[in-house]
This record gives sequence, structure tokens and C-alpha cells, in this order.
Amino acid sequence: MSEPIISSSPLADGASAGGSDAGGENAVEIRKLWTVFKSPGREPQVVHKDLDLNIRRGEVLSLVGGSGTGKTVLLRQILGLEKPTRGEVAVFGEPPAQLSAAGAAKVGMLFQRGALFSAFNVLDNIAFALRELKVLPDELIRDAAMVRLQMVGLGPEHAHKMPSALSGGMVKRVALARALIMDAPLLLLDEPTAGLDPESADDFCDLLRSLHRELGLTVVMVTHDLDTLFDLSTRIAVLADQHVVITGTAAEVMANPHPFIQKYFLGGRGQRAAQALHERSTVSGR
Repeated sequence: MSEPIISSSPLADGASAGGSDAGGENAVEIRKLWTVFKSPGREPQVVHKDLDLNIRRGEVLSLVGGSGTGKTVLLRQILGLEKPTRGEVAVFGEPPAQLSAAGAAKVGMLFQRGALFSAFNVLDNIAFALRELKVLPDELIRDAAMVRLQMVGLGPEHAHKMPSALSGGMVKRVALARALIMDAPLLLLDEPTAGLDPESADDFCDLLRSLHRELGLTVVMVTHDLDTLFDLSTRIAVLADQHVVITGTAAEVMANPHPFIQKYFLGGRGQRAAQALHERSTVSGR
């Protein structure tokens, strides 16, 4: 089987693309992390075992792995929604659980299905976190929410729509605007293009690429969409055997002989996605 052609990531300008975690200041550091789930009458389920990972400032790092490898769990631990069984997670030098109210603005999260509040309109969904702080006048909060709405490519005519009136792509954009409302430098994405048609997924990737460059974001992304993976990632971290088996560029990862990597990246879907990215990059000159 021939190896797919992978061009350099369009997001890698100015960012280190080496396969190791050495060099550069880290936004997130994970050391010797264990995640163990316990259920009465069952053997403990070890999801992560001595997992180490550094996420560099300014990069787009994608987490990939098979079902049950704890990709979304790891995102939730970075966000502070779940606590690992043991080990350390530091976000900009602080444990997530100890982030102050101001420090909590360091992380934004885009959940897989958007997780919009069904009883709030678009503008109120975006403004929710700022309103909860109770430190800014409502007029200023509304202005900030309108700016974020425009940043994600939606006009003011959508501000008072309810989530039920939005398309899948619009839900993703509103959820992204809400994740950006606190100006967090770290953005976590859980399956950002899941459920979107190919054209909408491409448009959303273009939006993420633009925001990453303009805002200088650090992005951690979980995705099963190989087109999105190849299109956006600066580096890829592969979860298998309860830990990160390799972190590197797409080309470096695919050169690894681990059975999961060979099946995941060098099967038919991986070949097609890599070739499609190469063709788009050649046409666009990226």
C-alpha cells in the first residue's frame, strides 16, 4: 500500500512541528495521569495509565484513538470537569480545579453537539458566561456577544433566533462564539465537525483556521474526521494502550508502526483524506 502524500499543516507557520514535546512554552502539561473507573461488582476499568502529554502554546493538537481510549475524558480533565485518579494536569501552570474565577477564562470549550441552552436565544447563549460573572453592565455584555457572533460568521439577524431554528452548522458557530466570549487563550474542541455535511465541515474548518491565526489560540481537538484532522492539526497525539504512544506531525505519526496507527491512517479512509488535503493545498497554494 502506498503512503499518502501529506503536505505541511497550514497552521504550522511560526509553530514548532517536531515530533517530541521538547521546546516551546506549554499551555498544558499532563504528567503520570491515571484514569480508573470503578463500578460495584466489576473490575476497575483503567482508561489512562502513566499518560504524559505537553501541549504547546499556539499549536493545534489533535487527540485521536480508538473507542474507549479516553479522548473526551482527557478534555474534561483539562477543563476541570473531571478529576484524574492520580497524576497531574496543569493549565498555564495551574491545576484546573484551582483556577480562580478570572483564571477560568483561560479555557473555552466547544462541546460535540453544541450544548446550547434551548430556552435562550442565540445572543443570550453567547452572553451567558459573562452574565454569570455579574461584573459588567448588560449593554456591554450584549455588545461583546454581538462581536463574537460576527466573528463566527453570523449576522445580527440571527441574534434573537432560538437554537431550534438553527441549522447544524449554525449551532456549531454559536457554540464557538460562546466558547470565545471570555477571550480564553486555550480552546478545547470535541468533534467540531461531527454531524455536518462536507461543505459545512469545510467552512467550519476555514473559520477555525482563521480564528486560530487571528487570536493566537492554543487548540486541543478530538476528532474522528480525518479530513478535519489533516486540515487543521499542527501535531497529532495518538492514544492507545492506555497512554500517548506518539505525538508528532501527520507524517511522523503515520511512520510509526503501531498497529492502530497503521490501520487508522493508512486504510482507505486515511488514504482518501490525505490525498484530498494534498490536492486542496496544491490548488490553494497553502
